[in-house]
Amino acid sequence: MNKPPALGAGALGEALATGLPGRAAARPAPSDTDDAAIAARTDSYFNRTKRIVARFGDARVTYAVFLRRPVVSAPRLMLDWLRAVAAARGTEVRIDLVHQEGQWVGAGDPLVYITGSFVALSDLETLLLQKLGAACVAAHNAYQMCLELPQVAFLAMEARHCAGAEMQEMMAYAASVGSRAAQQEGARGFIGNANDATAHWFGQKSGYGTMPHALIGYAGSTVRAAEMFHETYPDDPLTVLVDYFGREVTDGLEVARRFPDLAAAGRLAVRLDTHGGRFLEGLDPAESYAVLERHAPGAIRRYRSETELRHLVGTGVSAAAIWRMREALDEAGFPKVRIVASSGFGVGKCRVMAEARAPIDVVGTGSFIPDAWSETYATADIVEYDGVPRVKVGREFLLRRGEARRKDGVGQ
Repeated sequence: MNKPPALGAGALGEALATGLPGRAAARPAPSDTDDAAIAARTDSYFNRTKRIVARFGDARVTYAVFLRRPVVSAPRLMLDWLRAVAAARGTEVRIDLVHQEGQWVGAGDPLVYITGSFVALSDLETLLLQKLGAACVAAHNAYQMCLELPQVAFLAMEARHCAGAEMQEMMAYAASVGSRAAQQEGARGFIGNANDATAHWFGQKSGYGTMPHALIGYAGSTVRAAEMFHETYPDDPLTVLVDYFGREVTDGLEVARRFPDLAAAGRLAVRLDTHGGRFLEGLDPAESYAVLERHAPGAIRRYRSETELRHLVGTGVSAAAIWRMREALDEAGFPKVRIVASSGFGVGKCRVMAEARAPIDVVGTGSFIPDAWSETYATADIVEYDGVPRVKVGREFLLRRGEARRKDGVGQ
């Protein structure tokens, strides 16, 4: 796979979003750096080790931190926390960042070396690893998704799938890192996200979004929900969910006819979020094949698995469904109405959509969140004690090789 370069400043694209990615360092809450809170959350054998070392004499140690699979380096949340703890404890910690934020990291390749007092560092390992592994894997996923569909804008919708605020912050940060790495290679990447709290990672002041299905149920019709939104937010672009009543094409066209000025100006979008239990309006297996034969005949001949076939011509938001929506809009005279697609757009589905040249303008997704959580486990091993290289048998690959390392390079 392509290896992303280190991150730099880059435009996030026009029309839907402007501005630079959020670069402000995170500020851990005081409770996150409190010794009692750390002791309560860390593994007990690290707490015991701290007491033993304090009793028998401190040492200056170096930890090597790595993951067992390829990732994109996303260490900022971990390093910000580590620096804050070191400051609170009045201890010095040296950070040698081998792979800068946004760089590709090979499996087993040390991502960072951390050097300092064994007493001061020994009880931090559990929390340190928690803040690193999942972010790096999610950044890798986001990077791959953006490269699969380089002309498509992405909207991060991870919050609803996260286990609390800390994970929400971590996943948004990770998506922004992977996105900016892909932008360095020409992709549009993530233009924003769906909530205000983490919008800063994407260079935005607030989250994007118009309506959930619940508003359409409340309004009683898709058109009425669109009217309510537009009356309340008359200056905003309008994106309308069209699958609530199972009439994606019919309701999409009715909304476009109701708002012809928005449609002509490119400020109207239909969002396809058809669930996997049914086909988009007017489609079935045979018609889905026919749609792809009209627009991307090669894709249907190159599928490699049942999952890929489902993404192409199956139920839910398939490539055929997106092409059918585009056909209907164009035939009705609405070529500037955009299509927003959501529902399970992970790396694999994005790759299939690229194969089918699906006419997507925006993808809304939280599927950069790692599927296999066991792949997110970061590991740390001490590789030096008072300057003497020493590591457990089998981990010799973690020992330092040369001194050509950039020190403390996050965000520079």
